[in-house]
Amino acid sequence: QVQLVESGGGLVQAGGSLRLSCAASGRTFNSYTMAWFRQAPGKEREFVALLYWSSQDTFYGDSVEGRFTISRDYAKNTVYLQMNSLLPEDTAIYYCAARSGVGIAREPTQYKYWGQGTQVTVSS
Repeated sequence: QVQLVESGGGLVQAGGSLRLSCAASGRTFNSYTMAWFRQAPGKEREFVALLYWSSQDTFYGDSVEGRFTISRDYAKNTVYLQMNSLLPEDTAIYYCAARSGVGIAREPTQYKYWGQGTQVTVSS
């Protein structure tokens, strides 16, 4: 059974940085797409970034392009989201997600596996 466990959230001032981690277990992920989504209060879950585990190709949502970087550590089976130049509107619960196969999947319904989420709060 695939398990995803996020960590690294917290409170940061605008302009600051945070790095989120997603520890993945339960299988090998060579044919998987790993992604980060976020959900702010009263809003729908929003695509942030995705990475193909094997090729390490990445894609980003428009609102984070140029500020956030998704990456993975093969040996640790961990996916990271480096968030720089944070804005108050980046405040949300951030979720790690995984799906079998590749393709630019930006909808939450396309992902089978989810972590429990980690809170990121950016103060102005």
